[in-house]
Amino acid sequence: MTLKIPVVRNILEANERLAEDNRRIFREAGLLVINLMSGPGAGKTSLLERTIEALQPEIRIGVIEGDIQSSYDAERISQKGVQVVQLNTGGACHLDSNMIKSSLDALDLDTLDLLVVENVGNLVCPAEFNVGEDMKAMILSVPEGDDKPLKYPLMFQESRALLINKIDLLPYVNCDVGKIRERALQLNANLEIFEISCRTGEGLDGWADWLRQQVSAREAGGDGAET
Repeated sequence: MTLKIPVVRNILEANERLAEDNRRIFREAGLLVINLMSGPGAGKTSLLERTIEALQPEIRIGVIEGDIQSSYDAERISQKGVQVVQLNTGGACHLDSNMIKSSLDALDLDTLDLLVVENVGNLVCPAEFNVGEDMKAMILSVPEGDDKPLKYPLMFQESRALLINKIDLLPYVNCDVGKIRERALQLNANLEIFEISCRTGEGLDGWADWLRQQVSAREAGGDGAET
């Protein structure tokens, strides 16, 4: 068991060194980069489609799509007329810095304002691996339940924003959004929370406005941390 500890530490340290390289590239290009995480089926791709519709052409958006297999999500995003790259992990449950670095030559970063990394659907591993992003954001859909902050605390602790999606299903599922808010904020008092429905569009204006603030802060030379 003791042999596993330095191995894990070495993996994370190597990933962090590459993340710094990515971050330098992103900063030189003046990009705001968001690492978007969730469990499978929570609505990451649907949120990206809605976000692109709300912000283009005002904000130029690029997307890195991460999946274990297939290019289905990248094909959906490409129909919105934005730059998109598909990364297939071949079984790995998250994207890492090296995977992101390998995809950057396929993007014209100097023509982008915002780059979104749609991570592999998983509530555990993606939160542990920095890819050079400015911030992490996560989606939790109400059918997943209000116990997820208790079961998967790291993702809530690491995220700058939490999007509670599929609120149009609240009449049909056993989920208390108030409990999600309370439990999430106990883990991370600075978490920005949006209650949204990608199907109806409810709540998405607030998310889009917040993103505009983050991009403006980056363009002004800040760290994209405006709230």
